Amino acid sequence: MRPSKPAPIGGGRALDPSPDLEPADSSARDPMDEPTTEQATTDVDAGYSGPDRRSRPTPRLSRYSFLGGRRQAVEAEAREGSYVDIYGVPLLATIAWVSLMNVADSFFTLYHLQAGGIELNPIAQGLLNLGRLDFVLWKSVMISLALVVLCVHKNFGLARWGLVAATATYTALFGWHLYLLTV
Repeated sequence: MRPSKPAPIGGGRALDPSPDLEPADSSARDPMDEPTTEQATTDVDAGYSGPDRRSRPTPRLSRYSFLGGRRQAVEAEAREGSYVDIYGVPLLATIAWVSLMNVADSFFTLYHLQAGGIELNPIAQGLLNLGRLDFVLWKSVMISLALVVLCVHKNFGLARWGLVAATATYTALFGWHLYLLTV
């Protein structure tokens, strides 16, 4: 918790420009004169007057999730099972790949259906019964929402497994569609 007024630098001593306040020998320094972690944090944050967001856990979704914060790295032990609003390039590339493969799957599904194929997935068949545009729209919305949930929960083992499974499944499905084009 942040003190009501900033602590002075130097562990509470008044600042005086005279040189006789500083000991000549660094070994003669009193350890009580060193700033504490709380004072050092306060000194760093002295220019910020808003609420301290570090006093509570990071929520699943916040403005920092989309706009980013000032933090650039996360300690390894704080990552597993926590919500951290830093999304790396590999995660975003994986999500972009799955999204692209979803669009390709929609396109190839409609192409194969026009060529006389049948849809074996009952959920996709239900969406196809709504119409082509609704099929593409609803399929994209459902997969996008699932990807957002997986992205936000990226520090949980099950979400990482889900991203790997989605990537492998959509890549294999894309290969299957390409194979069907040659048959």
